[in-house]
Amino acid sequence: MYVAAKGGERAIENAHAWMAEMRRGDRSVPELTVAQIREQMTLAVARVMAEGSLYDPDLAALAIKQARGDLVEAVFLVRAYRTTLPRFGASAPVETGRMACIRRVSAIFKDAPGGQVLGPTFDYTHRLLNFALMAEGAAPEAPVAEPAEAETPHIAEFLGQEGLIQDEPSGAEIPPDLTRTPLDFPAPRALRLQALARGDEGFLLGLAYSTQRGYARTHAFVGELRIGLVAVEIDIPELGFALEIAELRLTECETVNQFKGSKVEPPQFTRGYGLVFGQSERKALAMSLIDRALRWEELGEDFADAPAQDAEFVVSHCDNVRATGFLEHIKLPHYVDFQSELELVRRMRREAALASSREVAE
Repeated sequence: MYVAAKGGERAIENAHAWMAEMRRGDRSVPELTVAQIREQMTLAVARVMAEGSLYDPDLAALAIKQARGDLVEAVFLVRAYRTTLPRFGASAPVETGRMACIRRVSAIFKDAPGGQVLGPTFDYTHRLLNFALMAEGAAPEAPVAEPAEAETPHIAEFLGQEGLIQDEPSGAEIPPDLTRTPLDFPAPRALRLQALARGDEGFLLGLAYSTQRGYARTHAFVGELRIGLVAVEIDIPELGFALEIAELRLTECETVNQFKGSKVEPPQFTRGYGLVFGQSERKALAMSLIDRALRWEELGEDFADAPAQDAEFVVSHCDNVRATGFLEHIKLPHYVDFQSELELVRRMRREAALASSREVAE
C-alpha cells in the first residue's frame, strides 16, 4: 500500500526519537545491557529464538532490548534479520538421545530408566513474590547444574520394545523447509511441526488447553520432558565425515496418548512431539498436545470438529509475525478506503429514508 508520508516525515522521526527515550527510561537508573538480558532473562531469550527461528542468544537479547520487552516485536526483529543471512547448508538431524540433560522428568514412570532430574524449574515453587530480589547485593550462590555425561535413552523406546507404542517413520526423506516452501494443504507432519515450533506460545497454549478440555478427544501423559545440550553436526564432503559446529540448548517433549487401534494396527499408544530452542517447557508441551490432535486423520480417527484438529486453522494462524503484520496494518492510513465506505453508507441511509417516506405516504 502506497502511503504519502512526505508531510509526516518529521512526525515519524520524532516518534522514533520518543520511542528511544521511552526505551531508555529514567536515566538515573543504570541502563540494562544486552549481556544482562541474555544471562538473566533466559526464558524470554529462548522464546524469541524459538519463534524467531534463529538460535543466537545475543541477537535475541538485543531484540528484546530494542523492543522494550515486547517479545512479539522482538521476534519480528529477529525474523527480519534472519532473512538477510546466507544459507551455507543443512545440518544432520540432531540426536536428542545423546542430549546432555540438565532436566529430565517423566510422568508415566516413577523409576524412569536413566533417572529423573528435576533441574531448574518453577514446578515446585510457591507463587509468592520474592521481595528479596529487590534488595541490592549479590544473590546467594546456587548449586551449578551439571549436564548428565552419559547418553539418556528416550522413555518411549522402552514402550517400543514391547510394541506398546506406535513406531515413528524413519525420517529418511528430507523434510520441506517452511521458510522456503510455500505453505500448502494438506500439510505433512514435518511441515506442521516446523510451524508449531515457531508459532506463538500463547496461541499454542490456548489450543493445547482446549484439547485437555475435550475439544480433540485426546488424553495425554507426559512420557518425557527433557532439557539439555545437543551437538549440531554438518557433513563436509571434502573431509568425508561430519563435523560438530555448534551446541544448542533444546527442550524436547514427548506425550503418550491412547489409541484404540484400527483394522491394520492393534491397540497401542501414540505420540505427540515438541522440540524448541532453549528452555521452553510450556511451548514444547503445548506443541506435543497439538501435534497429536492434528494426527487424527493419519491414525484413522474421527474428526471431532475441534480447532486443534484443523490443520489449516492451526498452521495458518499460529505465526505471530504474520498475525501482527496483518492486524497492525489497519493502524496505517486508510483514508480513501474509509471515504468510499462512508459515502456508500450515506447513500444507503438516503435510500432507506426515501423508501420509508414512500411507505408512510402510501
